[in-house]
Amino acid sequence: MDLMAKRSINCEQGAVRAVRYNVDGSYCLSCGSDKKIKLWNPRTGLLLKTYGGHADEVMDAAGSCESSYIVSASLDKSVIYWDVSTGLPVRRLRGHAGGVTCIRFNEESSIAVSGSKDNTVACWDIRTRKLDAVQTMREAKDCITALVVSEHKIISSSLDGSIRQYDIRAGELVCDTIGVPITYLVQTRDGQCLLAACSDGTIRLIDNDSGELLSEYKGHRVDDYTIECGIISSDTKIISGSAEGAAIIWDLLEGKEVRRLRIGSEVVHSLAPHPTGSDILFARKRHIEVWGVPADDDDETVD
Repeated sequence: MDLMAKRSINCEQGAVRAVRYNVDGSYCLSCGSDKKIKLWNPRTGLLLKTYGGHADEVMDAAGSCESSYIVSASLDKSVIYWDVSTGLPVRRLRGHAGGVTCIRFNEESSIAVSGSKDNTVACWDIRTRKLDAVQTMREAKDCITALVVSEHKIISSSLDGSIRQYDIRAGELVCDTIGVPITYLVQTRDGQCLLAACSDGTIRLIDNDSGELLSEYKGHRVDDYTIECGIISSDTKIISGSAEGAAIIWDLLEGKEVRRLRIGSEVVHSLAPHPTGSDILFARKRHIEVWGVPADDDDETVD
């Protein structure tokens, strides 16, 4: 998988806090310290829409399953549900007592799930006019840093060093303690494993069912930043940003570093692998960097 730099997009929205693809990878979202979300065509670098309405930095955003709506999370303690085409807020959801750090939709995009500095995970029924959270999970002892949401499970990571799996159908909670603050969390495409980025500069691969530690990946620099990680190449490679302006790729099974991408001189803290193709978005300071396989402009899966 021969990745190379394809495009650099200056987002012009202060620092880019997060970059995210929409469901099919045709668009991407950048979350800014300027309190705005921007919608881009990552292939052309064209700005399609700007969403302004938050009163503080935007930390995360997610697109709905049919790409008509966006939810965003901000340090202003609110979640906003946006109409993509009009650029206007449909609903503003307040209920967190601290800044909102992460946000995800469920599979049908009927529920938004948010995590906050107030140590809680909240579920919002955004299709009704109900402005209060329909469920709030208060088990974490520190800031919620990331969420994985599937059909009937909500998985959260926290700076308290634990991963909590809420089975919504069964009403059960399973807590796996890593013992080190967890700064980011993603799930493999097959749903078998979780990948947890930790503040000690180690990324840990964890079995989803047993909680067993399967592998560890090291070599990137964290330096007190929140550095995101991802899983690419059909669950065969791990990728992470790094504080020295690089992205590091490891072999998932062997745990060995296989490639180091030189992205720039600033911290590479957020990244988003394309949902089906081989392109990867990286955020560094004010820019989104688009990397990919040179001829892969048809968004075909490359192994």
